[in-house]
Amino acid sequence: MRNDTKDILVLCDAEEEYARLMTDFFKTHRDLPWEIHTYTKVETLLWEEHKNEIAILLVAESVYTAELKTLQPQRMVILNESGVIKCENVQHINKYQRADHVLRSLLEIYMEIAGAQPPQLTVGCRTKFVGMYSPVHRCLQTTFALTMSQMLAEEKHTLYLNFEHYAGLSGLFPDRQTRDMADLLYFLNVEKDRFRLRMQTIIQRRGKLDYIPPMKSGQNLLTVTAGEWMQLLQKITELGEYEYVILDLSESMQGLFDILRKCTKVFTLTQTDPIAQSKIMQYEQILALYEYEDVLGKTCKCSPPKIRKLPQELEQYTRGDLAEYVRRQLKEIRG
Repeated sequence: MRNDTKDILVLCDAEEEYARLMTDFFKTHRDLPWEIHTYTKVETLLWEEHKNEIAILLVAESVYTAELKTLQPQRMVILNESGVIKCENVQHINKYQRADHVLRSLLEIYMEIAGAQPPQLTVGCRTKFVGMYSPVHRCLQTTFALTMSQMLAEEKHTLYLNFEHYAGLSGLFPDRQTRDMADLLYFLNVEKDRFRLRMQTIIQRRGKLDYIPPMKSGQNLLTVTAGEWMQLLQKITELGEYEYVILDLSESMQGLFDILRKCTKVFTLTQTDPIAQSKIMQYEQILALYEYEDVLGKTCKCSPPKIRKLPQELEQYTRGDLAEYVRRQLKEIRG
């Protein structure tokens, strides 16, 4: 192999634009377990790769030839273009689907051949957890969190996690896949040695922002222990993949105060009416009572201005009155 730490994935497609765009998409994911070699001609591929050990050979249906088997890849995968399975003994992936769906399928295939010990990847940046929590409901917490997440994602690798009982994000994140935060916790407990790769199969992306779909049933949040949440955050830290992880928190989880303590900054949104102020006062008293004064010390209380109209599309969240307000709050994170 040409690389001492990563396996090789070879992509071959005579459609140059597809090969280029797919390669560029792969390269936006810094933590993939392979290096990618891209070709548009089978002859060149056979000549340059004949001495290499190939983990996955991904080849378009239109250029597939039995001669490619002489390279003896660990797994041959065809990018299906016709919708017809012509080679029964070779795995197929639909070429004309979203790139992230192709990637997840490849990661699933890779885990089959990698065994229980996938390659160890270098730990990268130091992860900063930013908490969003308020006892005041309907205070724009999730809108605020998503706006800030997108702004941070423009500069640094950022992950958004939602822990609300009823997240209500299906309109913004219309995911058809079935995996969500519950699956991630399952893999954390059952397949610790494959957690990095399993997480890649669950992560979704909107623009430059990564996110994990929240649990479909908020009741499941209530059963997760504080220790499991802390273990998940620690595992994300160990990955070294994200500089910022935005935690959109709620009372529907055990260990809320410990999670807030782990954050480098906490944003608590509130309103100016007496009921909202009373809730904030009670929340702060409870933090002090249970000796979580350090959470108060890193909390930024925010009272967003009245917003005339909220954006309908997620991509519009970084524009408008609320976006300008959030942009001013970013100095609390950047120091």
